[in-house]
Amino acid sequence: MRRRTVLRRLALAGTGVGLAAGTTRGHPTPTGDGTAEPAASDTPTGEDPLGVLEMETVYEVVTSPDGHTAYVATGDGVALVDLVTPTSPRLLSRRTDLLADSENGPIQRVQDLAVSGSRLLAAGPAHPADGAHGFVVFDVSDRQDPSRIAGLELDTRIHNCHFDGRYAYLTANDRDGNPLLVVDVDAEQEVGDWSLLDAGDAWTDVPTSLWPLHDVWVQHDRAYLAYWDGGTWVVDVSDPSDISLVSKVRGRPPEDLAAIEDPGTERSEPPGNDHFVTVNEDASLLGVGGESWDLGDDDSGGPSGIELYDISDPTDAELLSTLDPPPTSDPSPGGILTTAHNFELTDNRCYSAWYNGGVRVHDLTDPTAPELAFEWRDTETTSFWTAQRAAGCFVAGSTNASQGTEVQPGLYTFPDPQIRTPTPTDDEAGNATDADGTSLGVGGPGFGVGSAVAAVGLAAWRARRRRD
Repeated sequence: MRRRTVLRRLALAGTGVGLAAGTTRGHPTPTGDGTAEPAASDTPTGEDPLGVLEMETVYEVVTSPDGHTAYVATGDGVALVDLVTPTSPRLLSRRTDLLADSENGPIQRVQDLAVSGSRLLAAGPAHPADGAHGFVVFDVSDRQDPSRIAGLELDTRIHNCHFDGRYAYLTANDRDGNPLLVVDVDAEQEVGDWSLLDAGDAWTDVPTSLWPLHDVWVQHDRAYLAYWDGGTWVVDVSDPSDISLVSKVRGRPPEDLAAIEDPGTERSEPPGNDHFVTVNEDASLLGVGGESWDLGDDDSGGPSGIELYDISDPTDAELLSTLDPPPTSDPSPGGILTTAHNFELTDNRCYSAWYNGGVRVHDLTDPTAPELAFEWRDTETTSFWTAQRAAGCFVAGSTNASQGTEVQPGLYTFPDPQIRTPTPTDDEAGNATDADGTSLGVGGPGFGVGSAVAAVGLAAWRARRRRD
């Protein structure tokens, strides 16, 4: 046995988590999707979750700066879940009936949220619905008693949002041009917007169903916009009242999209379908996830993956690699969905959710050659919406929102896998250890010192990210 394997096994021996949780592995045999022979024991693939908290409804999940709290969009509001012991996630508090005091309140379906420091933004509805449309901001410094500090009713549904502590960045697809809408939450008033119509008049000839603003990520005074078949764009939001174009990362020209005869099929199948975007800590690496299906069950479409771009120069983006989706025997909208959904890029890792395809963690130490570090899948009982890093673990929300699914919603915790250590320089080589990789710790009862240190580290880099 190799010395590094022995060392890693010794390091994990006291955690109650198997060695495989910290190793890099290939694809295990899928179960329940018809693409390969079922495992003899008919069990899920991958290492077992550390813990599960069953809930009535789960949509988006984000974690606190210290990694000890998960904030969950629950449709009727938000829930705060304690992650201090990853093997036993527990409900701390809930808030429902958001904007109940407004003319049309409350919001009927809250699907997205975003956190900045001790402030939590919750917005909705994502789709046309009765009830109020808008957002609420909570002070979550007291996890057991979150208090509303701002809220605003708007005239548009909000599919997704981002938040920097003062400004809410909202997808406003009920408005002309499907714009990014920016709202000053302290003043409770709109301050600016931007859409593809600001990029060129040619977009007026393209059916708007092909270029909804599906998602937004904001960092370092730049907003990254996923405009579905309209592509992924970068805009400067340093002055939210005067947003300006930085670059178009990818996407077909509006003239090509205007010539499409069947927009319904086009928006459901690859190519395009830019669904979710995010960047790493220094915004040098951009991830674009596609959400797609095989609409006609004729093999013309199928699930999309996550493409990774070098955007150290955002005006000259370079495609580095693609994280392919897990296999499926039925990629139709009501079938076994394994297309990419939401994910996080942090600390040379990609934490990703793939609906019935489970959750994965990829090692991005070399983003041109990602390696699969962890995966878990239970096709029959889970459908994951998002995956996010926490302290000593990562969390993922399983949802029953997809067509044809009957899964039990819940919040799952998983061990945070180890990854490769970047190759040291000659000067650093003499101080290098024989460790096999880096991790925020492997969760278990009581955690221990390693997890406490991990929480401090997680909070520190997130604080730096917000300041930048």
